[in-house]
Amino acid sequence: MRYRLMFGVGLAVGYILGSRAGRERYEQLKRMARRVSDNPAVQEAAGLVGAQVSKATDVARTKVSDVARDKLPFLQPRDGRGLDEHDETGTGWPRGEKAVTPH
Repeated sequence: MRYRLMFGVGLAVGYILGSRAGRERYEQLKRMARRVSDNPAVQEAAGLVGAQVSKATDVARTKVSDVARDKLPFLQPRDGRGLDEHDETGTGWPRGEKAVTPH
């Protein structure tokens, strides 16, 4: 019984001391992160990275669109029709064509 009580007390003391030290360290890391993120050089670098990511996604979207038009025949315009001339059902299939369903 005595060992269990000592173990319980030791566990409680360790928890309290650990949580205080953990909270202090957390607050210290939070302050440091805020200082770094408020730095103008870091904000400028983040803006440049954001612009490059945006440009890269635009290029990727264009490439995927081009490949999709080559691989998916229903995306290719026929008889001068534009790609936006789809039926009103919302299926994405061009007018006059039906989706092929497997049997």
